[in-house]
Formats: sequence, C-alpha cells, structure tokens
Amino acid sequence: MPYKAETLVVGCGNILFKDDGFGPFVIKALEDYFKDKETPNNVMFVDAGTGASHYIFSLPDESWKKLIVIDAVEDPKVEPGTVKIYSPSDMSKGKYENPHTGIIEPLQSLAKDIEVIIVGCKLKENSAPDVEMGLTEPVEAAIPKAIEIILKEIGV
Repeated sequence: MPYKAETLVVGCGNILFKDDGFGPFVIKALEDYFKDKETPNNVMFVDAGTGASHYIFSLPDESWKKLIVIDAVEDPKVEPGTVKIYSPSDMSKGKYENPHTGIIEPLQSLAKDIEVIIVGCKLKENSAPDVEMGLTEPVEAAIPKAIEIILKEIGV
C-alpha cells in the first residue's frame, strides 16, 4: 500500500512492550488532536507498529519530501521521558538500539533524497519478551512534547 503524502509521520514501536509503544501512542494522540481540526494538506499519520522498515521505509513514494519517525530510543545521555530530534546520520547501531532492528539503514538511505528526522523519546522500560501494555509515567508525560515538535515540523 503506497503512502502518498509529501510529509509522512510514522509511529514505530510495539504497544505490547511498555515504552516501546511510544510511536503508536503519539500517532493516536495526533489523530485525536486533529479529530476536530483540519489535517494539513499532504500530511499523513501512520501507526507502523514494528513493520515500518519492511512495509514503509523500504517502499518510498516519489511524493515524499519529509519523513518524521516517532520512536522510543536508547540514549544514555538523557533521562527517561526526554524527547529530542535525532538525525539518521547521527545514529549508529551503538546509539540507536531498539527492538525493531534494521530501521536505521533504510532511514539513512532515504535521507539522501528527502528530509528525515526521528522524534525520539528515551524509554524507561521495555518489557520484552513479557507483554506489559501501557507507557511508564515519564514516557507517557512526554507525549505532549513530541506532539509539539511534530506540529512545528508539519507547519501547524
């Protein structure tokens, strides 16, 4: 299924493993935000779960100009719940470890042709392999900051 939009906002993560579900939770919050408002032209929100690298990033569309990826990250320099903008070129396997292996290489490749940013939130807990749904308090409290960053990036 092609995602035809100039700006694609993609939430990555698995809601079954605590904070790993940050991306999908942010997409849901964005959809709620725009429930009574008009979504900007050429912007699409996608809850990609854990399949983004296989079903979205590996199948780019010529209409894409900007890709905003929302995901939980491991960043030893910040506290859990901290939201930052990361560039794919700044990420390496040592800086961006997460359960969805293979995400950085496709993003680095896409960044050669379009603008790619990662809105990352330092996770507090990833419960995998144990199923524990819901975000920890600091990560849930970070959702408004992520939305603020994304709204600015899409020109709202």
